[in-house]
Amino acid sequence: MNRISVPFVKSLLVATLALAGAASAQQPAAAKPDVAKGGTLFESGDAARGIPACVACHGAGGNSTIAANPKLAAQFEAYTYKQLVDFTTPSRNNAIMSPIAKQLSDQEKKDIAAYLAKQQPKPGAAHDKNTVELGRNIYRGGIAAKGVAACASCHGPIGAGVPIQYPRLAGQNQDYSFAQLQAFKSGARKNSPQMTTLAQRMSDEEMKAVVDYIAGLK
Repeated sequence: MNRISVPFVKSLLVATLALAGAASAQQPAAAKPDVAKGGTLFESGDAARGIPACVACHGAGGNSTIAANPKLAAQFEAYTYKQLVDFTTPSRNNAIMSPIAKQLSDQEKKDIAAYLAKQQPKPGAAHDKNTVELGRNIYRGGIAAKGVAACASCHGPIGAGVPIQYPRLAGQNQDYSFAQLQAFKSGARKNSPQMTTLAQRMSDEEMKAVVDYIAGLK
């Protein structure tokens, strides 16, 4: 049996690493998000491509005043980007957002997400004083009897979220949050198996109580 010499193996390894390095060097570096371009797209859209101004639905600086639409100001850049990508897939099909997201390039998605992450959020408020205690208990302690984890365990005690993993929830519009829990429960929204499981264990009353409490978090 012929033996391969150690010098030969070393030479082969060096050559392989050199080729790998050359290949990496030839690949262009990913462009950094452009906050200014993201702001222009968000505030003005792109009429030539049929992309409407995001501000019409999500409000100036991402502070939506339309109850059915989410507030996006100060949302984590990576989370917003992921949602825009998900809108282009069956995991989060939406009659309004999916066509828009499919029109945006990957870079534009990143630009818009970067712009929103830098905006100052305006506080929301809880509306139903009769359910505040129930909402607080669910958010902070979950529903042990149903196997529902505390929202705070992932989204933080004041709804600030955890970058990349879990979104900011503080001050979010009640109608929007309730609609998303319903979508997770029905399977219409499929991009978070964890949330689907939790939502399926909650009643409408429990959902309404916790989203109202979340709206008042600051």
